[in-house]
Amino acid sequence: MENMGQAEGGARRESGVAVSSELPPGQRLQRGWPVTHYGPVPRFKPERWEFRVFGATADGDKRCWNHEEFSALPFATVVADLHCVTKFSMIGAEWGGVLARTLLELAPPAPNVTHVMVWAEYGYSANMRLSDFASERTIFATHKDGELLTAEHGFPLRLVVPHLYAWKGPKWVRGVEYMAADRRGFWEERGYHNIGDPWTEQRYSYQEEPGDGPEL
Repeated sequence: MENMGQAEGGARRESGVAVSSELPPGQRLQRGWPVTHYGPVPRFKPERWEFRVFGATADGDKRCWNHEEFSALPFATVVADLHCVTKFSMIGAEWGGVLARTLLELAPPAPNVTHVMVWAEYGYSANMRLSDFASERTIFATHKDGELLTAEHGFPLRLVVPHLYAWKGPKWVRGVEYMAADRRGFWEERGYHNIGDPWTEQRYSYQEEPGDGPEL
């Protein structure tokens, strides 16, 4: 359920985001990259592919990019870990693609937006706070370690949110919805924690504190 993806110890944090390569509690170092996901691998059809930003945008309009247009957006790289809720962690991968902050600049949210829903193929979704989405290390990845993602790992596009569990970064992403109130995504409706911080082991909904998310 990677996408619902060294010794343990405390990590230095900046603005609430872990910046070391030590493992969060309960995680184990993974060599290699397991293929884990829910449902089948979609077939990529570039002529039909579209990425949308919609919902509570600043101007009330949605923004759309076809695959060629999205591929022409500014390319960035982020070196970051990936922590799966199933307790494996990959350390120090280089993710290449389009920063979430780039999309926020091109399609700004309305002032009252507090959360986003990231939508992927087959109606899969993952919600998160706008502040998590806007992190300088959140990236819509097309590459890992300099190579294009494979279909099994999310090609043509997957979200990587390094400071949250990997299920918050769906594979096969197709759009982002800006929201003025929180709403649970696919796994969050099925018993997983609404926030998903690996450093405090926010794995399951029964661990939630008041204010962590909407009622199930």
